Amino acid sequence: MPRKQVIHPMVKLQQQVSSLVNSKIVTPDDNIGKIALLFGRDWAFLKSELIAYGFSMQDPIRDLLVVEKWEDE
Repeated sequence: MPRKQVIHPMVKLQQQVSSLVNSKIVTPDDNIGKIALLFGRDWAFLKSELIAYGFSMQDPIRDLLVVEKWEDE
């Protein structure tokens, strides 16, 4: 039975935010807080994860998109 590949929540967030940038819904210069409304009830979890990784809601989206590896401590 093949193991299912689990995508890290932050990788999934990066993919979704990248899609939003490509669709011109947000720009890389917008702050991370601008995407909050687009994630609805998932936002509380995602925000806490971002903060745990050292992000603030005022950081530009581009800072989120350039992370190459998300490591859990």
